[in-house]
Amino acid sequence: MAGHDPTGPAGNERKELRLAVLISGTGRTLENLIMLSKRGELPARIVTVVSSRTDVRGNEIAEQAGIPLAVVPRRAFKSTEAFSAAIYDALLPLDIDLVVMAGFLCKITVHPAFEGRIMNIHPSLLPLFGGKGLYGDRVHESVLESGMKVSGCTVHFVDESYDAGPIILQSAVPVIDGDTPSTLAARVFLEECRIYPEAIRLFATGRLRIDGHRVRILPANGIPNLTAR
Repeated sequence: MAGHDPTGPAGNERKELRLAVLISGTGRTLENLIMLSKRGELPARIVTVVSSRTDVRGNEIAEQAGIPLAVVPRRAFKSTEAFSAAIYDALLPLDIDLVVMAGFLCKITVHPAFEGRIMNIHPSLLPLFGGKGLYGDRVHESVLESGMKVSGCTVHFVDESYDAGPIILQSAVPVIDGDTPSTLAARVFLEECRIYPEAIRLFATGRLRIDGHRVRILPANGIPNLTAR
């Protein structure tokens, strides 16, 4: 992906991104994105939510917000490839500009049409405490067991490996004596709610450039609108 420009919607005038959100659970991150979008604080409109489970709160959040919901149960597919194909079958007709994983716990392949257009957020400072099987409280338990004095969260582009794509933004929080996985998770989640929308804003304004395995953030002033494909 050397020199790759992740870009947004076509047209010379900047407009809202068409956003798809992938979920597997409670939908807390989805809730935050919906709230910011409604307030006009996120230059994006969530046009669909795709859930990998039938029985999670996140599905209800999408429906209550009037956002079209597609449920694609992971257990219904024997392979990652078949599951991924079903996900993209739901996304491709919708002219999606950016896909964001919000507590989405399933691995998918990266469709060529979405290279550099899928983001994930992970509750640690990657590459630490990432990879298959490390999610949710498992991450925070591992951080506490390690004796780390800081933890945090990472927004990254998705590639074919777990939690290994180019890093966009990170934010650190202290690990406090007496922390439990729950208290640490709450502190990290506050930062997730801040930096994930910021990463989306950077994408929307054409300020992200993937250069090898690094993401360069272009200056805010004096740049062309890169939201044209």
